[in-house]
Amino acid sequence: MHPVVRGAGALGLAAVLATATAACESGSGSGAAKSGPSTASAAPTTPAATASAGAGVPPLPAALTGQRLDWQPCPAPSTAQGGDGTAPGAPWECATLKAPLDYGKPDGQTVDLALIRAVATGTGTGTGGQPRIGSLIYNFGGPGGSGVVTLPALAKDYADLNTRYDLVSFDPRGVGNSAAVRCLDDAATDASAAVDGTPDDQAEVTALDAAGTGFTAACERNSGAVLPYVDTVSAARDLDLMRQVLGDAKLHYFGISYGTELGGVYAHQYPGNVGHLVMDGVVDPTKDPVQNALSQTKGFQLALENFMKACAAQAGPSCPTGRGGDEGTRRITDLLASLDSAPLPTDGPRVLTQDLAVTGIAAALYNQNSWNALSVGLQEAMQNRTGTTLLALADAYSGRDQQGHYSNQSPANRAISCADDRSRYTATDVQGLLPAFRQASPVFGDFTAWGLTSCTGWPVRGSADLPEVSAPGSAPIVVIGNTGDPATPYEGAGAMARQLGAGVGVQVTLQGQGHGGYDSGNACLKQAVDQYLLADQVPAEGTTCG
Repeated sequence: MHPVVRGAGALGLAAVLATATAACESGSGSGAAKSGPSTASAAPTTPAATASAGAGVPPLPAALTGQRLDWQPCPAPSTAQGGDGTAPGAPWECATLKAPLDYGKPDGQTVDLALIRAVATGTGTGTGGQPRIGSLIYNFGGPGGSGVVTLPALAKDYADLNTRYDLVSFDPRGVGNSAAVRCLDDAATDASAAVDGTPDDQAEVTALDAAGTGFTAACERNSGAVLPYVDTVSAARDLDLMRQVLGDAKLHYFGISYGTELGGVYAHQYPGNVGHLVMDGVVDPTKDPVQNALSQTKGFQLALENFMKACAAQAGPSCPTGRGGDEGTRRITDLLASLDSAPLPTDGPRVLTQDLAVTGIAAALYNQNSWNALSVGLQEAMQNRTGTTLLALADAYSGRDQQGHYSNQSPANRAISCADDRSRYTATDVQGLLPAFRQASPVFGDFTAWGLTSCTGWPVRGSADLPEVSAPGSAPIVVIGNTGDPATPYEGAGAMARQLGAGVGVQVTLQGQGHGGYDSGNACLKQAVDQYLLADQVPAEGTTCG
C-alpha cells in the first residue's frame, strides 16, 4: 500500500485527517453514507441552458436531462463510502442521479450516482438576505473520495458560501454508492497490505507482483463491467448532466486535489458552461506519472522537513526527530529500516509494518493540524516501541475502520487512475528510477517509486498520456497553489493556470502548509475566494496570502 498515488493522495483532505486525529485521540473508527432514490421523468423546475454534449459525444436523451431528483433525508453511510457510520441529519438531503454508463451510448445502460446537498440558507448580508446563485458542486479529491461523506464533515468551512449556494457533492462513478469498484474483501485487503511494498530482493519483487496481479484479477472479477467507464472524462460529463438536472445554466464548481483535474477536464469539454470554478490543491496537468510521483516525493520530503523544524522549535530535545534536517530524516529512516524486519506491536492484534508507518507519516503531512498526532506517533514508535498512533493514521488514510472494514476509496483510486493514465511501468522500470526517487526523499522515495507499478496488467487501457485542460472561451477560473503542499506541489498551480489559457486561469498563492488552501483558516485566501464566488470579483493575477 503506497501512501502517495496520483496527484491527490488525501481522499477528503481535512476530513481524512480529522478522522485520523480522532482515532489517535479517542479511538473512534470510520464507517460510511448513502443516497436516496430518484426518478427520470419530469423536467427540473428551473430550465438549464442548452449545452454542448462535449467533444464527440452524442446528445443525451430527455429522460436523463429532464429527470427530477427525489431528495430525501440521508441514510447512514455504506461501508463503501467510509465515514463515521452515522447519518448526517438536517439540513442534508440525498438523491440518486441516473447517467449513461457509456456516454458513447447515451440510450444504453445507466449508472446511479449518489448526491448530497444542503439548500441555500438565504442568510447573506442585506435586507432579506441575498438571492440564491445556484448549486456549488464539490469534488474533494482522491480519486476515490466520497463527496457524500466528506461535504457534511467539512461544511462548517463553507457556511458563508451556503448562504447563496446549494452546497452539493457526489460520489463519482466507481466510488462509494455510485457503482463502487469492488476488488478484494477486507481480510484479503489486510493480507495484501502486509506484502512488502518496497522489495529488497527478487523474492520480494515476485511477492509484490503476485499481490498486484491478485488485486487486479479481483477487480476485474467483481467490477469488470464498470472498469472501462470510471475515467475522468466520463466524470466530467456527469458534472454537466448534474448541472442540467439541478437547473443551473452554468456550472459552479469547487474542486480540491484530484477534483482540480476533474474541473480542468470539465472546462476543456464545456468551456461555455463554466460559471464560477475554483481549483484548490492543484494537480499538475503537464507531468506524466513518473514526473508527478517524483514531484510528490519532493513535496512530502519538504513537508516532513517543515514538520521537523516546527517540532524542534516547540519541543526542543524531546522532539522525536531531534533538531530536524539530516538528523531527523536519519531517525525516521532508522525506524523504517527496523520495521522492515521487526514490525511493532499495537494495542490491537495488528502490527505496524514499514509500509503502514510511511503511510501514517504521509497522512499526517496533509494537514498541519495533524502534526501533533505525527509527533505522538513517532515518539511512541521510537521510544515506546509501539505503533498504535501511526497505524491509526495509516488506517484513516486507507479507509479502514476499527472493525476492519475498508471503504472502496483505494480500489476506486486505482481504477480511475488506470482508466486515465496510459503509462504502464514494470519492476525493471522502477529499479532504474529508484536512485532519483531516493535522492528526492530517503523516507518516501522507494514507496512512491514502487507505487508506479499499480497499473501494470490492468485490464483497461488508459485513455491518455496527459489530461486535456485547455479551456479557451471559458469564464475566469481561480487556481490556488499552497507553497507547502506535499501532495500537489505548488508549481502545479502555475502549470494548470497556463494550460487553462490566457485570461482563464487566475493563480492565487497561499504561503502555508498542508494540502490545499481554503480550509487552512487563512482569512486572506478565504476572502479572495468568497468574493469571487459570491460577488463575481475575480482576484488579481498573482494575489498572494501569507
